[in-house]
Amino acid sequence: MADRPRVRIAVLGAGLIGREHATRLLAEPGAELAAIVDPAEAGRAFAAERGVAWFPAWGAIPPAALPDGAIVATPNPFHVEHGLGCIAAGVPVLVEKPLAEDVAGAERLVAAAEAAGVALLTGHHRRHNPMITRAREIIAAGRLGRIVAVQAQCWFYKPEAYFDVGWRREKGAGPVLLNLIHDIDTLRHLCGEIVAVQAADSNAVRGHEVEDTAVMLLRFASGALGTVGVSDTIVAPWSWELTTGENPSYPRTGESCYRIGGTQGSLSIPSLELWHYPGQRGWWERIERERVAHPEHDPLARQIRQFVAVIRGEEAPLVSGREGLATLRVIAAMKEAATSGRTVRPG
Repeated sequence: MADRPRVRIAVLGAGLIGREHATRLLAEPGAELAAIVDPAEAGRAFAAERGVAWFPAWGAIPPAALPDGAIVATPNPFHVEHGLGCIAAGVPVLVEKPLAEDVAGAERLVAAAEAAGVALLTGHHRRHNPMITRAREIIAAGRLGRIVAVQAQCWFYKPEAYFDVGWRREKGAGPVLLNLIHDIDTLRHLCGEIVAVQAADSNAVRGHEVEDTAVMLLRFASGALGTVGVSDTIVAPWSWELTTGENPSYPRTGESCYRIGGTQGSLSIPSLELWHYPGQRGWWERIERERVAHPEHDPLARQIRQFVAVIRGEEAPLVSGREGLATLRVIAAMKEAATSGRTVRPG
């Protein structure tokens, strides 16, 4: 109903992604930015600019002023602590990816939320992109036939100033956990569960504690195989940020970053170019390209809208805490495989 009260949502963390969430909350008719929770003076200033309440910590919010929901957008090491605080207060919470720094922490969050009956969502916002929704429909309709292979590239160049923030050079950071985790979640969403991983990584270019480049071989439960590469030190146009136009901060290249191939056709993403034979299949036959149309909407805004519906009890989470945990298990398997040289099964 149009006259329903707006859902009050607090944002924990006033960094880059926290500010993005706050901006979208201010623009969402069904929601209200209830507060900014951040101990830094910059967080207080941001709250003042937006005309909302500011608190230095979650525990500083008076019980009577607790919001209807919360978004945890603090640095990765604090996700579990802050998520558990929201759950203990009975407040539904959307935790930015990764759900935790490690699988054990994510398991604690999921277990606490399920025991308390509090909604826990993971901020894998790409699932909210209408282009991904359409790609999933194409696959589910059988237009690719049986999925055989997947290719994904996540190549980009982060400027040296990016690493002036110390934690970005240390364990718990790196492009696998900070960037590729989104791609892995998207591939799981489109192609099903990943059951085995082989991997290699390197920090040869920058020499930080964490990798700057990694490659993986994935086996899906369906039997499909995937090859995935990530690097934050390659000058290239083939990453989600540079191909989708999802974030206007990044110039759009018009290239593709994923290719999904099946026995009846192949699909490139984000262009949604579907290649198939109009008649008999065979490499000497004429192959056709079809561009599949889809609407373009801001997935972060759509994620907020869905969170509002979850808080109201109208929808189940599109990306639950358990889904975020499953994706993190794949990332942990990649890390282990790269260190051990063995094939590792997530879980």
